[in-house]
Amino acid sequence: MKRWIAMIALTSLTVLPALWGSDAWARAGGGGSSGSRGSRSYSAPSSPGAAPMSPTRPSQAPSSSFQQSPQRPGFGAGIGGMLGGLVLGGLIGSLLFGGTGQMGGGIGLLEIMLIAGLAYFAFSFFRRRQAVTAAPAGYADPGAMDASWRPEPTSRSTAVFDAPAPAAATDLARGVAHIRQMDPGFDPTRFGEQASDVFFRVQAAWMARDMGSVRTALTEEMHATMQAQCHQLRAQRRVNRLENIAVRSVDVTEAWQEGGQDFATVRFLASLLDFTTDESGTQLLDGNRTEPVKFEEYWTFTRPVGSGPWRLSAIQQPN
Repeated sequence: MKRWIAMIALTSLTVLPALWGSDAWARAGGGGSSGSRGSRSYSAPSSPGAAPMSPTRPSQAPSSSFQQSPQRPGFGAGIGGMLGGLVLGGLIGSLLFGGTGQMGGGIGLLEIMLIAGLAYFAFSFFRRRQAVTAAPAGYADPGAMDASWRPEPTSRSTAVFDAPAPAAATDLARGVAHIRQMDPGFDPTRFGEQASDVFFRVQAAWMARDMGSVRTALTEEMHATMQAQCHQLRAQRRVNRLENIAVRSVDVTEAWQEGGQDFATVRFLASLLDFTTDESGTQLLDGNRTEPVKFEEYWTFTRPVGSGPWRLSAIQQPN
């Protein structure tokens, strides 16, 4: 028995919120997303402040004016030179003075070879020091470099990287340019004004629960969807009342072409009184008569490529 009670409670918690949500109406389209945006139907609409999509600039190549600092003898080299000097001095001292206590001592062949070898290494060392000193400022010791290294000549490709990269055209700018190829008079600002006019007309038709007055401003799919919602309102004897509509901003955020169609998306930021009553208007069923509701919506319009009239094809929420 307890198991059945738990199952009924769980079903109620799952189904009742869905039924309650289906009865909540909010402005034209029910406050949801519907219609078609072509290949962008399932992608989030672009906001006015979105950064343009541009390729990243390659990192700069080394410039021909780059100078490598001269190499200096390190700490180990100094220690090695000092030890070599001590060994040489000790050897010479032992050869010259070590035999003072012994009569008849002299320098043998082995000592002569050691002295000659040390003299050769000392001579080579001083030659390298002179080469470092005589090398021009800004270049390393040639003997310290790899023999396979060769300085790369300056090319025009290097100059291209050093030059500032041109600003990449935004997706909106590219879309507008494509639309203007067949409709040179297309103006995003004027298009936003036309879309605002359709916005107010659709809201009025929605409140009248009949989309017939704006049929020519909607695509067939959009008209069928919104008209079905109006029929549902009539069946429930409800009226979604929209008053004091104030559009705060209208921005064209997207424009593109695909499949022989022009598309343009307009972002509306607006506020209005949005509440639902019975048909007499006396009983408040949902919403608030005095508290305005702020909302953001993206309306997409489409037409065959050219200069024909635009039709509303989708209403999309920002999320």
